[in-house]
Amino acid sequence: MSKLKVIPEKSLTNNSRIVGLLAQLEKINAEPSESDTARYVTSKILHLAQSQGGGRRVNFLVTKGGSQILLQLLMNASKESPPHEDLMVQIHSILAKIGPKDKKFGVKARINGALNITLNLVKQNLQNHRLVLPCLQLLRVYSANSVNSVSLGKNGVVELMFKIIGPFSKKNSSLIKVALDTLAALLKSKTNARRAVDRGYVQVLLTIYVDWHRHDNRHRNMLIRKGILQSLKSVTNIKLGRKAFIDANGMKILYNTSQECLAVRTLDPLVNTSSLIMRKCFPKNRLPLPTIKSSFHFQLPVIPVTGPVAQLYSLPPEVDDVVDESDDNDDIDVEAENETENEDDLDQNFKNDDIETDINKLKPQQEPGRTIEDLKMYEHLFPELVDDFQDYDLISKEPKPFVFEGKVRGPIVVPTAGEETSGNSGNLRKVVMKENISSKEDEGEKKSTFMDLAKEDTKDNDRTLQQQPAPGFTAEVKKDCSLPLTVLTCAKACPHMATCGNVLFEGRTVQLGKLCCTGVETEDDEDTESNSSVEQASVEVPDGPTLHDPDLYIEIVKNTKSVPEYSEVAYPDYFGHVPPPFKEPILERPYGVQRTKIAQDIERLIHQSDIIDRVVYDLDNPNYTIPEEGDILKFNSKFESGNLRKVIQIRKNEYDLILNSDINSNHYHQWFYFEVSGMRPGVAYRFNIINCEKSNSQFNYGMQPLMYSVQEALNARPWWIRMGTDICYYKNHFSRSSVAAGGQKGKSYYTITFTVSFPHKDDVCYFAYHYPYTYSTLQMHLQKLESAHNPQQIYFRKDVLCETLSGNSCPLVTITAMPESNYYEHICHFRNRPYVFLSARVHPGETNASWVMKGTLEYLMSNNPTAQSLRESYIFKIVPMLNPDGVINGNHRCSLSGEDLNRQWQSPNPDLHPTIYHAKGLLQYLAAVKRLPLVYCDYHGHSRKKNVFMYGCSIKETVWHTNDNATSCDVVEDTGYRTLPKILSHIAPAFCMSSCSFVVEKSKESTARVVVWREIGVQRSYTMESTLCGCDQGKYKGLQIGTRELEEMGAKFCVGLLRLKRLTSPLEYNLPSSLLDFENDLIESSCKVTSPTTYVLDEDEPRFLEEVDYSAESNDELDIELAENVGDYEPSAQEEVLSDSELSRTYLP
Repeated sequence: MSKLKVIPEKSLTNNSRIVGLLAQLEKINAEPSESDTARYVTSKILHLAQSQGGGRRVNFLVTKGGSQILLQLLMNASKESPPHEDLMVQIHSILAKIGPKDKKFGVKARINGALNITLNLVKQNLQNHRLVLPCLQLLRVYSANSVNSVSLGKNGVVELMFKIIGPFSKKNSSLIKVALDTLAALLKSKTNARRAVDRGYVQVLLTIYVDWHRHDNRHRNMLIRKGILQSLKSVTNIKLGRKAFIDANGMKILYNTSQECLAVRTLDPLVNTSSLIMRKCFPKNRLPLPTIKSSFHFQLPVIPVTGPVAQLYSLPPEVDDVVDESDDNDDIDVEAENETENEDDLDQNFKNDDIETDINKLKPQQEPGRTIEDLKMYEHLFPELVDDFQDYDLISKEPKPFVFEGKVRGPIVVPTAGEETSGNSGNLRKVVMKENISSKEDEGEKKSTFMDLAKEDTKDNDRTLQQQPAPGFTAEVKKDCSLPLTVLTCAKACPHMATCGNVLFEGRTVQLGKLCCTGVETEDDEDTESNSSVEQASVEVPDGPTLHDPDLYIEIVKNTKSVPEYSEVAYPDYFGHVPPPFKEPILERPYGVQRTKIAQDIERLIHQSDIIDRVVYDLDNPNYTIPEEGDILKFNSKFESGNLRKVIQIRKNEYDLILNSDINSNHYHQWFYFEVSGMRPGVAYRFNIINCEKSNSQFNYGMQPLMYSVQEALNARPWWIRMGTDICYYKNHFSRSSVAAGGQKGKSYYTITFTVSFPHKDDVCYFAYHYPYTYSTLQMHLQKLESAHNPQQIYFRKDVLCETLSGNSCPLVTITAMPESNYYEHICHFRNRPYVFLSARVHPGETNASWVMKGTLEYLMSNNPTAQSLRESYIFKIVPMLNPDGVINGNHRCSLSGEDLNRQWQSPNPDLHPTIYHAKGLLQYLAAVKRLPLVYCDYHGHSRKKNVFMYGCSIKETVWHTNDNATSCDVVEDTGYRTLPKILSHIAPAFCMSSCSFVVEKSKESTARVVVWREIGVQRSYTMESTLCGCDQGKYKGLQIGTRELEEMGAKFCVGLLRLKRLTSPLEYNLPSSLLDFENDLIESSCKVTSPTTYVLDEDEPRFLEEVDYSAESNDELDIELAENVGDYEPSAQEEVLSDSELSRTYLP
């Protein structure tokens, strides 16, 4: 048979050449010809695939059916006896290149019988390395298909690979490398892994690895060494493999070899892979606790019929809830790890099933839920709607015709957290708390001054009134920073006493910590003129907290009811907190810190004799003895909001800490707040909090824990500071029982680890997850606000919404401006102000929400003219702490009912969830009397994202995310829900519009945001999330967030509401046109939204250079802390121009 005529190459493009060459191969397959022709054509294809741009050509080959044609050619060529070596080399080389690009390649190869052809070629030609190499490459591709992998294993491929790989050799390194890659792929099959274990190959792999490690002195064969580790990683995916690894002394072998590799940075892949294998094989330990239920018990008035709390109460007492009977009985975690090997591919095909797709469920439907008669119980909480103010001493009692004078309040300016000058670093509280009633002349001066400032405000929104005082306006800062005399007097009076604490008042005993009875270490004379002078300390403190009063705090603590019946007061809560006069940057993560910490954990197993394992604090055992040795740290958490359950000394300066679960719950371990004493200065102490549950944390991305030093406070630095080095958050070897993991087996806890060196000897220091803000602190702040306000100017009421389960009162605050007079039309104007409803701290561990709320309350109560304008615009109903019991008792997420209160808004139980039941009742009452709030906002904290952002509710954006664009186009709704976030993105430095989302998810249908939107009918219903870490954009980029910035956010939120009012009713104000134009331009500007979804558990941060492995729990339960929604949504131009003044309405088909 004559040779086929070959088409000239130069006249065709590469793709055309490929098509032509494939056509020739098809003809060869149909009409068998001389092997030289097939070899010539395949050599051309191989050349095109290997040359520059070959990747695109390989994809083109696949789309044109190249896989099937070449597999058929392989079948035909194998029938020759013997097969033509060159042709087989070329076919296998091409198939090895195009196989990974063809998703169906594994199936095609199996159907065509190609697996055995390739395998037999290897068996028959083991010494022919030129032919074996491409065959092994193709076997590796076959093995990516699990069915193929099992089939090959049955035909002896695993044993075959061990004939190729062996001890160190300078020959055939490329062949060994490919054989190891193939073996690693094959061992991902459980069947093959078991076969390898049964034949003792785990020991063989370890022996080979040690041999290569010892002889590869110049590290030229790192890929072979990594290949051996990858095979070990695959075989240890099964329990038998892990046991064989431990029995073969694998932990010690990999630990020693990885430690020897640390000195060479290029060997990091070996160290990281070794670390992953050792972590996986580390025997699971039980938490050293008698039960995972909280140390404290609170008997509920009603036991829920279903849910986790019901399961908790129904659990027989003899059941061990700390670990499962056979905790390591399956490989769920490992299977999950396998699934995430190709995370990028998975993400591309990801679909969020949590997004609500039922259009009828998305329609806001006002549902009264309760009868009008039932709702009348809330009338007494709305006296502002009926009061005639006849008995009030108002500013003016002269009856005047009701004419709105259009008072200009000028540019909106609030305290900022901007740069401070060294001489005025403590100007932290800009709110004027002194009564200051201006005359009409003064008012006129203020008016004109702020008119003049209008243009300047458009250039600099962050300028404060105090920095640029206006004529006629006295900027005053009230100082209340004197340190408690009780403490210093006690320190002087009783240095000889050994008891811890001193009684501060009669009746119920409340104590402060040790320091007041053991002496005070003061700074050198260089720093303070008089070491014992209270006045000196007072002068040193930068403008102390205006709302803090230590004596009042103690009085309030006496009436605060806690389940453990706390009798101590933490120093930071007694002294108060002043933001430090310096910025705290986001911590740069040291390279390799996680693997270093993990290696130290592995040393516990290898060198068990070095472990002290001594309990030094234990809430479950009230009779435990406190060690008397001077070099052992002492711990305490028996105070309001404290959370620390047990401490075990591991090494001389290393301690494992275990947190208490939420009361009536068996999980939610994240919030911590505890006291440490007995330290030595200059010693690096390592703390490991070992029972955290979230699968990731901002501790991996620059966040630091907070520390408060009593010695520093007594030396005029009473502030919480970010502290700690070598911080990381990783999955540990402590096992979570299925009871604690919602029925899932094989899950682990996570560790927060950080290292601290204390500055003072025998100090008393406190550590916290975030800036603490206790229930007693809130009550103190509200009392101070009430006593300091001007009753002729500010309408302020503090009511009790309800009592909590443990008998604490839940405060309800009403703030607005007093009417100008008791003249009828002024009273009507007063009553007709729209409502704004705010709430916070439904989750106790999100203390930043309380600091934001503090900023809101202080701004609303200030004498700032713009604050007065805001009060004249709205009536504020505020529930500043929705979960007092959770806050008091140191819970992270739940109330005493053991439930997340922000999942109870649909059907709150008045006996189990009284604060939610009655807060919803207030909103239902307002809806019933046709006084629907303009805005509802619930303040929260976010543990995994940076910046401050909002979640809202939109039908159109939710439908858009379902990819049903046709349905999305049919929905028309007012886009007013976007206005407030857009305003905040321009005026609040910490706020980030791109993190906002307006998608409604099924898992959020019982949250305040969704229920208030759907059932109550409030279009602008939001959750405002504040970071626990810091900012990655704007003015505060690269800085950790502090209380100053959080309070500023609360004030800026108020400013945003005023601008929202101006946009909603622009004719009410005779504002300078330039200001209105600026504001309108500001709102019209587009802000694109990009938000990840709650469903994805990946961190919202780039990966580190070192591998941070969370893959073993990729199917973790949904976590409410995650970013809420997915995708990009930009309203159409038509939607953007919908006026905010339009009523909230939705047109649905």
